[in-house]
Order: sequence, then structure tokens, then C-alpha cells
Amino acid sequence: MSTLLNNINPSIKAITVVISVCLLTFVFDPFTPLVYCILTILLTFLFGKVAWKMYLLYFLVICLLSIGMLWTSVAFADEPNNPQLTMQFLFWELPKENVTVALSLTLRMLAFAALSFMFIFTTNMVHFILSLMQQCKLPPKLAYGILAGYRFLPLMRDELQQIRAAHQVRGVNRVSGLKETIQQYKRYAIPLLSGAIRKAERTAIAMESKGFSGEKNRAFYRQFQVTFIDWLFLGGMIVLLAATVAISIKLGYFSWYKGQF
Repeated sequence: MSTLLNNINPSIKAITVVISVCLLTFVFDPFTPLVYCILTILLTFLFGKVAWKMYLLYFLVICLLSIGMLWTSVAFADEPNNPQLTMQFLFWELPKENVTVALSLTLRMLAFAALSFMFIFTTNMVHFILSLMQQCKLPPKLAYGILAGYRFLPLMRDELQQIRAAHQVRGVNRVSGLKETIQQYKRYAIPLLSGAIRKAERTAIAMESKGFSGEKNRAFYRQFQVTFIDWLFLGGMIVLLAATVAISIKLGYFSWYKGQF
């Protein structure tokens, strides 16, 4: 059960996240995204094999950004329709309407982050691309180009370290200041890009020499199927959101988007 989310078909998982995000976009109260965010995090840790330290680190960054967004939304809010309705928020007495809108935007952002992290931390990116080709008919030329670029990222990091070491061996002094740092990265960029282009050409030649033509009708070594469990996951996440909305309506918190900003 702890790897259930990791075994869900990647395309169905991505579609589930997109549908949930689209539906949450029209919800404009703080309660619904808060509850859905908590439930999504719980599901991720209960049914997914997740690097929790990395997850918490990234989510902490999102929380800090959310605090900035909350402050900005409160500080630069439009004139409220009912300024006489106020509420205590931290140390200030603020219009209730402005605080509600700010909390709604902030918690919705956290709910989006929780959904995105559920996908990112439980999905193998190579499997996702292969699934897009098999289930969503993504053109192989585009898919294998993305895969090649994804594989090149760690190679480019190693090459950057080699270029930096080569500069040090040749006596290039360490820079200080923003202007010199920008100049230094310009010096790194040219050999880095030329090396990347060279690798891309070699990869393309190797793929063509092994018979890659970009045709959609091709066989796959790793095959991905959509099973009943995948559809159950999609339906379950939507039902979970519907249940959260129902509870929100029952408690009197629910609000649709009505042009608030």
C-alpha cells in the first residue's frame, strides 16, 4: 500500500492533478483548499513512497512564498464592499473580506503545491514520458527529445564543474561582485553550449543508426496500461474534493469565485 501512488499510471495521475487544480480554481473560500491540501498530503505520505525530507524542504519553500503572497494580498487589496465588517488578523483589525480573499488565494496555492508534489514525488519522469507516448499519443520525436534533454541535465552539471576546474587550473582568479559573476558565467556558457550541441548531434546520429524514425506505430520494451486502480484513483480524488466541498457547504464556509481579487 505504501507504493500505491508510485504504481498509478503516470498519465492518469497527471490528468487527476490537472482536473483537481482546475476545479479548485473556482473555489474561493479558505476552508475547502485547506482541508483538501491536508488530505492530499496525508494521502501522499500514506500511499506513496516519498523522500519526505526533500518533500518537507520544498514544501517549506512554498510555505514561505505563500506567506509573502498572503501579506501582498492583504496589503494591496482593493477597497472592500463592506468595510464595516472587520476581523482580528494577527495584530491588526482588517476588513474581513480582504482577509478572506487573501487566505483563500494563499491556501489554494498550498493545495496546488500539495497536488503537484504528490505527482512529482511519486512519479518516475521517464515512465511519465513513456506513458504519454502510449496513452496520450505524444509524438515519439518530441518525447525522445524531452527524454534526451532530461538525461543531459546531470551531464551538463558535471561538464560545468569540469569547465570551472579548467579555468582554475589556467589561473583564472575568483570573481567578486555581481558584474564579474555575470561575466564569469558568460565564459562558462559558450563551452557548455557547444558541448551540449555536440552531445545532441551524437545522440541523434546514434538513434537514427539504430532505426529510430519517429513513427508512432512502434513497439515498447516497457509497456504501461490503464487499469481499474488508475480510474479508481482519478474518481477517488474527485470524490474527495466533492466531499470536501459538501462539508464546506454544510458548515457555511463554501464560496465560488465571483470576480474577487
